Formats: sequence, C-alpha cells, structure tokens
Amino acid sequence: MTAALMGTMLLSSTVVSAADIKIGFLPGVVDPFYQVMQLGVEAAAKDLGIEVVTQIPPTWGVEAQTPILDALVARGDLNYIITAPTDKDQMVAPLQHAVDAGIKVITVDTFLGDGDYANGPVTFPIAYIGSDNVEGGRISARGLAKAIGGKGTVYINSTNPNVSSVEGREQGFKEVMAAEFPDIKVLGPDYNLDDQNKAAQQTGAVIEQNADLKGVFGTNVFSAGGAGNAVVNAGLGGQVQVVAYDATAEAIELMNKGVVSLVLAQKPFDMGYMAVQFAVADAAGVTSLPRRVETGFAIIDKDNVADPNFSRFIYKVGN
Repeated sequence: MTAALMGTMLLSSTVVSAADIKIGFLPGVVDPFYQVMQLGVEAAAKDLGIEVVTQIPPTWGVEAQTPILDALVARGDLNYIITAPTDKDQMVAPLQHAVDAGIKVITVDTFLGDGDYANGPVTFPIAYIGSDNVEGGRISARGLAKAIGGKGTVYINSTNPNVSSVEGREQGFKEVMAAEFPDIKVLGPDYNLDDQNKAAQQTGAVIEQNADLKGVFGTNVFSAGGAGNAVVNAGLGGQVQVVAYDATAEAIELMNKGVVSLVLAQKPFDMGYMAVQFAVADAAGVTSLPRRVETGFAIIDKDNVADPNFSRFIYKVGN
C-alpha cells in the first residue's frame, strides 16, 4: 500500500482534513540520528499533504528545548507536536502546557515518565514511537562481551542523565553483564552532555587509568564517536573494542578500521514517518492507535556492513 493511498484511506471519514493539520517537529538536538528522523517526518508530510514546522535545539537539555517548545505553542496554529523529550520528568510540565493549549503530543526516541502511556504516571501523549532501548543495551552487552572474549574491563560512555533512551541502554547493558558475564567488570557511565570532544577526553582518561580496559559501550552518536576517536588516538585500535549505538558514517568508518566491532542501527526515519502517520490517523478519528510502537534495530558488523539489507540502515544525511 502506498503512503498516498494510506493517507486517502485514513482521511476517507475525515474529522479534520489533511489540509487543516499543522505539525510541529521538535527533536532533541542536531545530530545525524535526528537529521534522519527529520527526513522521515518530511517524507510523510509530503506524502500525506501535511504542513510541518521544524525547530531543532542547538544543544541538548531542558533549558534549550523548553523555550523552543513554548514558542511553538505560542504560534497558536499547531494541532500536533512530535518531539523527543530531553528529560523524562522535567519535560512533563512544558508538554502538558502544550496539551492544555489544544495541541496533541507524540513522543519519538525518548518518552515521558516510564513510557507507559496507558497505565503509567504520564498518559497524555498519543504514543511513544522508538526503540526498545533496554533490549538495545542487552544486545550491545552481548556483542561487546563476544568481541573481548567474555572477560576484562569495559566502560560505558553516555550522554545525559534522566533521559529515557540512554537510561534504558545503560540498564540493559549492566543487567546482561552482571547476569551473563561475571568475568567482565563494568566502569561508568560518565556523561558527556552530547559533547563528542568531552566523550573522547573521558574515554582517554579511562584508558590511561585502566591498562586492562578491553571495551567501550558508546550509548549514542556523540559517545560512540568520541570513544572511538580516543581509542584510535591511544593507538589501541583492535585492542580496545567499541560497540556503537547509532549507525553514523563515523561509526562505520571506525568499524572499517577495526575499532568498532558492532553498530546498533536504530530506525529514526521510521520513527519520524510513523509519527506523522499517527497524527493524521488521530485527526481522522482513529481511536485504536497503539500507545507504544517499537521500531526495532539492525545489527551491523564487519560481516554484513556491505550487505544492502543492512547498510540501508546507516544514517545518511546530505549528499
């Protein structure tokens, strides 16, 4: 079924016509992951005849995201906001304000509260569309353990505390290491605040202080890139293995150099596209939209990185 045909079907008993829907898109920060998500949002908007207003914070955090959200609400012409909340607790009140102003909310990549919008403490968003990040952390732990032979010291470099996505990744990683790999010691996490240079500095310091370091888990774009660069700069490519969460071109380049052993590709295009579809469906009167949609992963390693079935999930932005 084409997206255009789906749009026609969704709007066949229209409550609000597509021409009358205007969506605000407010991701977390400027990075390749959210750039690909924006491509998904824009593709769906074009296919379904929706107008989208995109505003992207220059840095991650409540302080950066909230005033942009407030400005989107103050416009007075938005029906929906698709957003990745930068804090699972602190962004509840600002997004509730949007709902009180008559704007419906869909969260992508990150969620509010515990992410259970049916029975949890926060129920006003229409849906969460994103990865099962706890499972992603488990996959990353097993991949890193395999790469280092099931023993040694590993380190988690993460981004920001109290963010649902990376919090889940850390949780899943630690759970698996504790339960399945007793000969692996886990250090961290350190938080780089979405600063790749800081991630490199933090990882470099851990390398200097731990001669037995065998692996690093970078929980997002900035963490994995910074960790990989630190390993290269220390001359330890191939000796200290990195598992990268997010399939950036940089992560794949580091894989080709033997620094990164596994890349966990999320599906940000799917998240953005489906969020717009959900807004159109809700406007059309659909009442049975799932409150949580997990978009899955593609696990990329040196054996399949050239396979188009996997390489298609590498984050491609620009020309």
